[in-house]
Amino acid sequence: MNKYIPLSIPNFEGNEKKYVDDAIEQGWVSTGGAYITRLEKDMAAFLHTENVAACQSGTSAIHLSLVEAGVKPGDVVLVPPLTFIAAVNPVKYQFATPVFIDCDDSFCMDPDKLKEFCEEECTFNGTELKYKNQTVKALVVVHVFGNMADMESIMTTAKKYNIKVIEDATEALGTRYLTAEEAVNDQISTYAGKYAGTIGDYGAFSFNGNKIITTGGGGAVTANNSKTVDHLRYLSTQAKDDPHYYIHHEVGYNYRMTNLQAALGVAQMEELPEFIRRKQRNYELYKELFKDFELAELIPFRSGTESNKWFYSLKLDRSRIKVPMRDIITYLDTKGIQTRAIWGLINEQKPYLNEVTYKLEKAPYYAERILNIPSSTQITEEEIQYVAKTIKEYLKDIT
Repeated sequence: MNKYIPLSIPNFEGNEKKYVDDAIEQGWVSTGGAYITRLEKDMAAFLHTENVAACQSGTSAIHLSLVEAGVKPGDVVLVPPLTFIAAVNPVKYQFATPVFIDCDDSFCMDPDKLKEFCEEECTFNGTELKYKNQTVKALVVVHVFGNMADMESIMTTAKKYNIKVIEDATEALGTRYLTAEEAVNDQISTYAGKYAGTIGDYGAFSFNGNKIITTGGGGAVTANNSKTVDHLRYLSTQAKDDPHYYIHHEVGYNYRMTNLQAALGVAQMEELPEFIRRKQRNYELYKELFKDFELAELIPFRSGTESNKWFYSLKLDRSRIKVPMRDIITYLDTKGIQTRAIWGLINEQKPYLNEVTYKLEKAPYYAERILNIPSSTQITEEEIQYVAKTIKEYLKDIT
C-alpha cells in the first residue's frame, strides 16, 4: 500500500466550511459570537447536562476547574502518572503539589490504590483530608483513550474524604455508562446513562486536532452545578464585570474560545454520533484481526460502558519482543503506518522528579508495552487490514 496511514487526524465531512465562512462574513471571529453559544448548547444537550462553557483548550478547562475547586498553593492534588502531561501541569499553575496514584488495567486511576492512599497515608478530621499537613483538595481522573475510569469507586472515596473530582474527559467525549435497558449482561452502574465528564464535580473536554471532534484548538468545561459553569465562563473571559468601563472583581484568564473555532465545533458536533460509530466499528475489526495473536493484545474497554473508542492500544509481549518501542515505531513509519508509544511517565519528567508517587506498578508496566495504532474516522477496512498484517508480520520477524 502506497498511501500513508496517519494515527489520528481531523475529519471535515460536514458543514465546517459553511459555518466558518458564515462567521467570517458576519465579522464575528474572536471571543464572541453566536456559534460559541450554539456549541455550548449543543454540547450540553449531547451530554445531558445543564450547562457547558467553551474555552481555549482542555488544559485551560482543567486549570479553570482547579481554580473553581479552591486549589491553593501547598494543597495536594491526586493525579495519574500515565497520561499526557497537560492533565497535571495545571496543578503546578496553582502552585499545588501533585501526588501520583497508579493506574489499573484500563490505564485510568486505580480506585483501590486511591482508597488505600487516603486510608493509609492520610488523616481525615471529618472535613479535610490531610497528607503530611497538606490538604488533599482535589483529584484529576483521566478517561484514558476514551476508556471510562471506575467512577463508582472513585466517587465513593472522593465523597467520603471531601475531595473535589475533576474529570479529564479530553479523550472521552461520547463515552458513557450503559443505561439499565442496555446493561443486559452487565451490572447496572449507579451512573447508568451518565457521560464521561458529567459525573465528577467538574468535567474537561478537548477539541485538539487529533481528538474525536476538533475546533483546531479549543476545549470545554462543565460542572455539576449550572451556576458554577457560569462562573467558569466568567473566569475564562478575564472576569469582566462591566463591559463598558472594564471593571474586574476577580483575577480572570484569557481562556475563551473564538467564534471561528466554535463554528468548526458546531459542524463537528453534528457528525459526532457518526464518528463514534466508525470508531467502534473499526475497533471491532482490529479486535478480530488481532484475535489469538500471541505477540500483541488489543486492550479492551471497560465492561458496562459504551466507549467512544478514541484510541486503540496494542499491548506487546515484552517477554518475547525485545526491540525498543522507538525502533518499532520507526520501522512501521517506513511502511506508511504512523504509530506512537503511550507516554513517558509524568513522574519521570524533569519538572516532576521530586514529587511523591504511590505504589506505581502498572503505570511503568504499560508504559513499556503499549503501542497505539491508527484510529482516524476516515481509515478504511483495507487500511486496517494492512496495518494489522504489517504489524503482525514485523513482530513475528523480530522475535
